[in-house]
Amino acid sequence: MSATEKAKAEVEQLAGTVKKEVGRGAGNDQTAAEGTADKVKGNLREAKEKIKDVFRD
Repeated sequence: MSATEKAKAEVEQLAGTVKKEVGRGAGNDQTAAEGTADKVKGNLREAKEKIKDVFRD
């Protein structure tokens, strides 16, 4: 996995988690849902990079 893409995936996952928890703490369901979506996006980016690594070998 390229370092840049790995970092992007980790940042998206972390930002999604923070946004989700802030939304839950504030009672804002929309922000919590957006945070969950951001985290999933980061997970998908990470999975994509892992798949690319499998085919590079």
